[in-house]
Amino acid sequence: MCRSIRTLHNFDPPATDGEVDAAALQYVRKISGSVRPSRANQDAFDQAVEAIARETRTLVDALVTRAPPKNREVEAAKARARAMARRR
Repeated sequence: MCRSIRTLHNFDPPATDGEVDAAALQYVRKISGSVRPSRANQDAFDQAVEAIARETRTLVDALVTRAPPKNREVEAAKARARAMARRR
């Protein structure tokens, strides 16, 4: 999975629309192979980002779990520790 795409489910507070949009954008960039699409492809690119963001929000909102919500700061600290370990 693309390292820029983060898990959005089961956080307190819940994922923001900005986080959902950012994940959708990263996904479309990854599968299209383009960070900045040409003018000819811009509409298709934008429509894909919007559709994926909409479906991602639907999915995240519909998922259920018995696990307690994760703390964003704790999870971010774990991610930083993993990144440091990879650098060594």
